[in-house]
Amino acid sequence: MVMTEAAPGQRLPDDREVLDWELFGQATRALARAVVASGFSPDIVVAVARGGLLPGGALSYALGTKAVGTLNVEFYTGVDTRLPGPVVLPPFLDTEAFHGLRALIVDDVADTGETLALVRELMGSHCAEARTAVLYAKPHSIVTPDYVWRRTDRWITFPWSALPVVERPARAAASMNGTGIDPAITGEPPEEQLTAGRAQ
Repeated sequence: MVMTEAAPGQRLPDDREVLDWELFGQATRALARAVVASGFSPDIVVAVARGGLLPGGALSYALGTKAVGTLNVEFYTGVDTRLPGPVVLPPFLDTEAFHGLRALIVDDVADTGETLALVRELMGSHCAEARTAVLYAKPHSIVTPDYVWRRTDRWITFPWSALPVVERPARAAASMNGTGIDPAITGEPPEEQLTAGRAQ
């Protein structure tokens, strides 16, 4: 996945593709129609985490494919900064269970194509057939995906990574009543109010 959010001291390019949620829906439907038109009927959709999670989920629904797996791969560490090569991270897929299946590998973008190449090779060694689908493909990608919604050489802003990470003040984390959910969302009183009520 290409990170959209700029790291401290970095600036995103002004000339870029911007994918919003509505266009995302149109893009995944178009990809699903392309898969169906090709005659390929996947038994399982494999989403490359994290960028392929939402496209993979949307495509699995559009194609009626209930079996979905995820493969965690890290490559990009910031804006245009990456590791020497993509690395598969735990938890790992049970690739032995893929024997004889047709898999559709989904990611948000084929930028260098190295991540997609790694996953395609891994899945291809276990599946009967593995094809790839991406929202965007860059011209310098070493992989030519089987299904592409749009080709571009520009930087891409995705709706799921366009905003900074939501940060929680330390005090707010302590007032979640042990549920992990902010009482302001659930309407429940903070823990200190519950404690005071029990003491009366």
